[in-house]
Amino acid sequence: MNQTVMPIVRKSSDRGHVQIDWLNSYHTFSFGNYQDPNWIQFKSLRVINDDVIAPASGFGTHGHQNMEIITYVLSGALEHQDSLGTGAVIYPGEVQRMTAGTGITHSEFNNSPSESVHLLQIWIIPDTIGLTPSYEQKAFPAGDKQGKLRLVAARDGRDGAVTIHQDVNLYISLLTGDDRISYQVPPNRSVWLHVAQGEVTINDRVLRAGDAIAYAGDADLQLSSSSSGEILLFDLK
Repeated sequence: MNQTVMPIVRKSSDRGHVQIDWLNSYHTFSFGNYQDPNWIQFKSLRVINDDVIAPASGFGTHGHQNMEIITYVLSGALEHQDSLGTGAVIYPGEVQRMTAGTGITHSEFNNSPSESVHLLQIWIIPDTIGLTPSYEQKAFPAGDKQGKLRLVAARDGRDGAVTIHQDVNLYISLLTGDDRISYQVPPNRSVWLHVAQGEVTINDRVLRAGDAIAYAGDADLQLSSSSSGEILLFDLK
């Protein structure tokens, strides 16, 4: 959504939904067969797909161009293979960044015979087209995210974050009953906050897994959880 009237609430139950025999997927923004002109993107944030992949299943080799693709695994393990020769397994708490640039092919597969994989796949429109394809993956331990906003992706790759080619700062936080976090949205910027798991209270508004909310610059955000929750906070130009 390109409007900046705030706050904007995107409820989990209102997202697009696709379910086939091996994939259960919810789309925050228009994707594939789910198209909604009111929910195309937010700033440069183009895709948040909330995917559960069944055991011994996955996405076969397919291509992308001119997109920054971030994969964040919530549970299970996802095997990645790409045309750069990269082969890796993404585990919970790890962030993978793939710059599709001029073109890349890859596959994503759940090799477990019994355990599903739950992941978020995020697409961010880059600030430059025709970039050289590249790949990066880093682990962010739970202790680094507990009760604080841990920067995991940024244009300058500061503080150990993966580097993305867009003016976006992505933070992840784990919250339990005693945690309180404040975040001041910088002037002339916006925030999209996605609840990945559990339940989180944002300025006295309770959001649950799959829900999201957006704010404009100068908003003061107060975050807590009466039980436990995990959030992704995108600070966007």
